[in-house]
Amino acid sequence: MLVVIFVLLLFLIFLSVAEMGLSRMTRPKANALAESGARGGEALIKLVKHPENWVNPLLLAVNVSTTVQATLTGVIAGHLFGAAGVAVGVVLNVVVFFVLAEAVPKTYAIMNPERAALMTARPASILVASAPLRLVSRSLIGLTNIIVKGKGLKQGPFVGEQEFLGIVEAAAHDEVIEHEERELIESVIEFGDTIVREIMKPRPDFVSVTDRTTIKNALDEAFEHGVSRLPVLIEDEDGNEDVLGLAFTKDLMQHERKGLAESLVSTVVRPATVIPENKPVSKLMREMQRDHFHLAIVADEYGSIVGLVTLEDCLEELVGDIIDEHDDEDQMVRSLSNGEFLVDGAMSISDFNEQFDLELPDEDWDTVGGFVFATLEHVPRIGESIDFDGWKFVAEEVEGRRIRRVRVSPVLEREENPRRDGVS
Repeated sequence: MLVVIFVLLLFLIFLSVAEMGLSRMTRPKANALAESGARGGEALIKLVKHPENWVNPLLLAVNVSTTVQATLTGVIAGHLFGAAGVAVGVVLNVVVFFVLAEAVPKTYAIMNPERAALMTARPASILVASAPLRLVSRSLIGLTNIIVKGKGLKQGPFVGEQEFLGIVEAAAHDEVIEHEERELIESVIEFGDTIVREIMKPRPDFVSVTDRTTIKNALDEAFEHGVSRLPVLIEDEDGNEDVLGLAFTKDLMQHERKGLAESLVSTVVRPATVIPENKPVSKLMREMQRDHFHLAIVADEYGSIVGLVTLEDCLEELVGDIIDEHDDEDQMVRSLSNGEFLVDGAMSISDFNEQFDLELPDEDWDTVGGFVFATLEHVPRIGESIDFDGWKFVAEEVEGRRIRRVRVSPVLEREENPRRDGVS
């Protein structure tokens, strides 16, 4: 039994090195190692290319080996120490096998991922190709899929979003991927959870013309603001707005050159796409690609126009801000000489939280200005402030009912429970 336990210990050490080394290996790195002529490179490529072929068999082998050695250790400890042998066996398993078969080999694999992957690639390939092991592994996964029903449950185990982001963060820390690549991957993951309301230009910020505007005046408006498409709106007697369509700058220029500058812009409008504010951005972007449109009007649940979203807005959510010659390059956050910060009221809560390492709530509002407005529960006066989580938010610039600028500064004396300190 002691001989079997010792053999299982060596086997578990190998499995730990293989599991950690292979899981930290990327395809590009595996290809580079194979091209350099490294021993085990070809086997490594096959394993990395199809991780579903080795993950489950390897985990099953670890589980079986651990169970067998724990049972044998308990039997020997019981024979040697009697009733107290159970406790002795548990201690031996925790101390000896955790240190020698888990901590040490996995730490080695983390410190030397390439060597660990190459060293274990060939024997791991032989092991996972074993017919009995693959058969038992697939049968158990099939049983799992019967117990936990769901779409596409074929291979398992599965990695959640947070676990995947943790893997990406670790890869960037270990310089397996660049930090710019990490940021792009995180943006892609977050992109799937983003809705149009979070990235749209709100109604007060986008340029539009009415259906009674002449082509000449509409063209002047487009040139002044540097836009290639103008929403054309209809306003009724009650002041409610509706969308007539879009006026393209190129169409306006063509009609002006034909001598139709005084004609109404309503004569050259093209159809406009209207979407709900809670539409997923990923779905909108696919529709833009499929239906060949670059701009959509955003409406709320009551049909009122609340914003405008462009293809550029969708792309910026993935790759960051795209600044052109017409964009305002004013920073969302400006540092003041006294240690305070001047924040644009339109800055998103998520961006603010990331930059200031805070946790402002964003369930009922999307911007810093909206947070201050909703917390105060009335249109603020200039200089009116709130305290939240050790920070002071002051309405610095208010235009109508909208907070344009917010001055943010740390509160020197924090209270014991500062989630919402007060309003002043």
